[in-house]
Amino acid sequence: MSPPSLIDTHPNLAGTAPVALSYELFPPRSPAAAESLWTTIGELESTDPDYVSVTYGASGSNRDTAVELINRLVQETTLRPLAHLTCVGNSPQELAEIIGELLDVGVRGILALRGDQPKDGGVPPEGSLRYAQDLIELIRRVEQRRSALLCAGKVAVGVAAYPTRHPESPNEAHDVEVLLAKQRSGADFAITQVFFHTEQYADLLTRARRAGVTIPIIPGVMPLTSIRRLTRLGELTGVEPDPELIDRLAAADSDAERTRIGVGATVDLANAALDAGAPGLHLYTFNEHTAALDVLDKLALARPQRGNRNSGNRHSGNRHSSSRPAAGRRQLAS
Repeated sequence: MSPPSLIDTHPNLAGTAPVALSYELFPPRSPAAAESLWTTIGELESTDPDYVSVTYGASGSNRDTAVELINRLVQETTLRPLAHLTCVGNSPQELAEIIGELLDVGVRGILALRGDQPKDGGVPPEGSLRYAQDLIELIRRVEQRRSALLCAGKVAVGVAAYPTRHPESPNEAHDVEVLLAKQRSGADFAITQVFFHTEQYADLLTRARRAGVTIPIIPGVMPLTSIRRLTRLGELTGVEPDPELIDRLAAADSDAERTRIGVGATVDLANAALDAGAPGLHLYTFNEHTAALDVLDKLALARPQRGNRNSGNRHSGNRHSSSRPAAGRRQLAS
């Protein structure tokens, strides 16, 4: 019998891992939106997140704008972009070209998604990829062909996970089987769809681990401060917002009270997920920083000491105007 390894005899060499922090952004749709977005980027950068995800429109409808935003993030900020990529309606050749383009601008993280089916009920073109699992395998093939170029930065592939049943799924057990298949195809981590009840993330984690899913599952949390946004999100995703929360927000006497209620509910969701063992938090910002930073102000996240990375950032067009001092924006424990 072989003697125990050094790691076996010293199981706590690495200690407790810090909590990962990330945000989601989407490409701006107008010059005014771009200016607002870059203000938000500057504010979010001050919290030193591990990465920011950049969304990708249905069938790549805003591909050029997304790649432009990613390129600017790489060139002008200290932020690490995680590029969304959808596969429905695209051939392997088209997607391989897009993946190569993303790698060329410095992307080392891709969130592999199926994407929405055609809204007109049509069938995707013959030969196009159908599932996120296929896209994961394609990313790994492109990565393998470029392995010499990526020696100092292999590609991390993320996928979506669902705390509540996917609208097209027969049941939650099927969703977990799909997540397990994504892991087998090479996924490194998962980010969850939004959820509105504190027990839902823990339930997903339990079901996934029992099924054999071992990759990190990061809870995706949105600031629950806007009734309009909650309602719209429910329509788009099929995730029913919490009726009690909607009633509380509607009964609020002022915007400040509505924000207080929504931020409190978001913090409760985030803390419940962290208590259940979440390795990090992914905040859906909708390109707005105020509510996201309000949530962070109330969370005591154990974050790594990285030194003053922001002192050397290269913002050429970012605006860092803020009504709050940096220390007040950033109550993140180190």
